[in-house]
Amino acid sequence: MARLIECIPNVSEGRREDVVAAIAAAAVKAAPGVVLLDRTSDPDHNRSVLTFLGDGEPLVAAMTALVEASLGAIDLRTHKGAHPRLGAVDVIPFVPVRGATAAECVSLAKALGKTLAERFGLPVFLYEDAASSAERQNLATIRKGEFEGLAKKMQDPAWKPDFGPSAPHASGGAVVVGARAPLIAYNVNLATADLAVADRIAKAIRHLSGGYRFVKAMGVKLEARGQVQVSINMTNFEKTPLHRVFETVKSEAERHGVAVVGSEIVGLVPQAALVAAAGHYLRLESDPGPQVLENKLLERLA
Repeated sequence: MARLIECIPNVSEGRREDVVAAIAAAAVKAAPGVVLLDRTSDPDHNRSVLTFLGDGEPLVAAMTALVEASLGAIDLRTHKGAHPRLGAVDVIPFVPVRGATAAECVSLAKALGKTLAERFGLPVFLYEDAASSAERQNLATIRKGEFEGLAKKMQDPAWKPDFGPSAPHASGGAVVVGARAPLIAYNVNLATADLAVADRIAKAIRHLSGGYRFVKAMGVKLEARGQVQVSINMTNFEKTPLHRVFETVKSEAERHGVAVVGSEIVGLVPQAALVAAAGHYLRLESDPGPQVLENKLLERLA
């Protein structure tokens, strides 16, 4: 069985489609066998999430080329967007999909971090399963202060990077590289322009503030739409399902007299998460997974 690993770099550009396309193409061209599965850009966040699938050394080569292309096209000194960011390429997680272990993904993260520091003079911080300390497991902790506060933050010996110089790259900042379990990036958009409402709802659902154990959340202003958003990362959809989080956001919004406009998934999502949501809202009496037509076809083809 071929080993498959997912890699999901988040790039600090979501408005220039040609730039994002060129960055993605550079990664694929550098590493035969690496496939681009999805590319999702958000102009309000000014950020793109790219999902690649491959294995080992080719993935490291692809991500090295992606970072090189990004550094040539993105200057954080002039970058503005609603989503917090530390670098031109903000974060690069490796995720085991099939035939791969978390430990193997940690090794890839470290190999990539060392390469990026040596080739581009980028400070590299390791996070999640690859973190060098408990304080660095949480991406939000590393990213706190963002690019604008990075130089001052790195003067503190406690924030010496895992690889690379002890000062930010002039235009590219720093990059966070790691290994983690599958994550669902899920946003709920609200019919209000009041960011305080989204912030309060985010506080109610996120684990850090006493909410759901496997939820990270923040409020984001969508300037182009005149709305706000509860931007959510779900780190274990089996233990904290999508529908439970959605219903809680909806309930909290109603307390403030605000309606939910809609929700969106950024990047790719495990089928099981959507099937579980369908089962909940349709009140199905048994697991619908085995009844999915496409699953049956794939089983027969296999």
